[in-house]
Amino acid sequence: MDVRSLDIDIVATRASVEESRHRVHAAVVDASGRLLAVAGDPDLVTVWRSCAKPFQVMPFLESGEFDALDWDARELALACASHGGEPEHVELAAEMLERIELEEGDLACGAHEPLSRRGIRMLQQSGERPTRLHNNCSGKHAAMLAFAQRSGWPTLGYEQDGHPVQQRALASVSTWSNVPESQIPRSVDGCGVVAFALPLRAMALAFAKLGASAERGEPHSSRILESIRANPFLLGGTDRFDTVLIEETGGTVISKVGAEGVHSITVPGAGLGLAIKVADGATRAQYPAVLRLLQHLGVLPDSLSPRLAAILSTPIINTRGTVVGDVRPHA
Repeated sequence: MDVRSLDIDIVATRASVEESRHRVHAAVVDASGRLLAVAGDPDLVTVWRSCAKPFQVMPFLESGEFDALDWDARELALACASHGGEPEHVELAAEMLERIELEEGDLACGAHEPLSRRGIRMLQQSGERPTRLHNNCSGKHAAMLAFAQRSGWPTLGYEQDGHPVQQRALASVSTWSNVPESQIPRSVDGCGVVAFALPLRAMALAFAKLGASAERGEPHSSRILESIRANPFLLGGTDRFDTVLIEETGGTVISKVGAEGVHSITVPGAGLGLAIKVADGATRAQYPAVLRLLQHLGVLPDSLSPRLAAILSTPIINTRGTVVGDVRPHA
């Protein structure tokens, strides 16, 4: 079977003249690892960043200790989230810590401003400052702390390479991506935990296998995807791309954002896994590239819903409030 070669580059235009271009690499595979479509270099190695979160929480589920806490789909969704720092996200992360008798100061992530517009507005209205709970990875960190505590491992240093929590996350990433642990470069993510580097096709394979496993009814992968489908707001937030895409597709597409232009997607019903990397890391190119790739594959129609169409092509507005161009797919 021929591998389709696709153009999902994103351009910025001004008066219909291409002013700049964001090069986008991508790999599309099925659960057997067969490469179906590419854009640019499907073997490009880059850091997976937050796209790895479903696989980082997987060992906690498999241990049985997650259920011992009586946590449910909401906590699981937040553990996989890059959330917008809205009050609901912050409250749930705090409840997760309270359940294990720990507090914000035990989180290894730093404080940053909320990622969603609503989160920023509500924090400003409250007159408070951002806390570690507002960090988009606070749910993942709370889950990692809980995994360490319930397993009898030190909670101090849970985020560091070599800690049992991180060793099991590495093993999980290796299993799902089919890349040996020794061949996975490791670094430090923006939130302080271990980050993993993989070829794009390995990232896509992990998500294809995740979707296929859930379709077969295997318990842990099914729970992860069902928790996300049931709680798309917790995965992202009011104006966050993953939330919008999941809501607009009724959960038939599950996507996970990563920093620096990395995104991973599973389409369980079609048996597909996708991974993209915007070469220059630009967020403005990341989301329209995901949408255009899904259109090329027939997963999304040519005519998108208003919410998705507003992401596929966005206006460039000057300081006078005049539309002078747009950011949109090249092809």
